[in-house]
Amino acid sequence: MPEGKHEVTIDVPIEEVWEFVKDMDNWAPLLPGYISHEKLSENHSNWTFKETVGLLKKKISLQVTIKEWIEPTKVTFDLKGINENLTGRGYFKAAALDKKRTKMTGYLEMTAQGAMGPVMNGVMKTSLPKSGEKLTIAIAEKLEQRKAYR
Repeated sequence: MPEGKHEVTIDVPIEEVWEFVKDMDNWAPLLPGYISHEKLSENHSNWTFKETVGLLKKKISLQVTIKEWIEPTKVTFDLKGINENLTGRGYFKAAALDKKRTKMTGYLEMTAQGAMGPVMNGVMKTSLPKSGEKLTIAIAEKLEQRKAYR
């Protein structure tokens, strides 16, 4: 099963990290290949992004279901493909290292089924860790920029 996990430490208090992460409108656009997202409710949304599969660029739409919000440390979610036979899950964790520093961890796993499953899983074994790293770093950079403007 393809998966990716990335950790980063930032000089931002955990409360500010939570303020940003608790609203997916803040960080959904930071997803690599982001096209759009639609918030259907507090816990349900649809996300669309571009992914390269072999030589092809595919537009992938996923239903994202937030399983739990644990303030200020964790968000867990499930993923289900809308236009592709994909399932997955992930989480975002924050841990206060002290009053001004936070360790953030992003994790994502996805599995493709069906006729294209083996090809997509092969591609995702490489792309998921990179995408997870890029998203976690983008969130960290955005949080540090916001802090600089305060």
